[in-house]
Amino acid sequence: MRTRKQPLGDKNIIGERVKNIRKIKDIKQKELLAQLQVRGVDMNSSGLSKLEGQVRGVNDRELKALCEIFEVSSDYLLGITDSTKR
Repeated sequence: MRTRKQPLGDKNIIGERVKNIRKIKDIKQKELLAQLQVRGVDMNSSGLSKLEGQVRGVNDRELKALCEIFEVSSDYLLGITDSTKR
């Protein structure tokens, strides 16, 4: 696994939680990208890396798909709540 070379950005507020929950659920970036594509979200590995690094924004369709994949609420990914329950 490579270490991030750039500092975290400020383009989104969900990136850190996406990365953390992906690792907790032991989902590789490649697997997450495949699951996103099944849900109609076309993102490449660079886009996902930038999203997790908070240097790229996230749109509503991406947010919805991530919530479905991780089985968490949007409030959790947005940092409104600490509960992962939907």
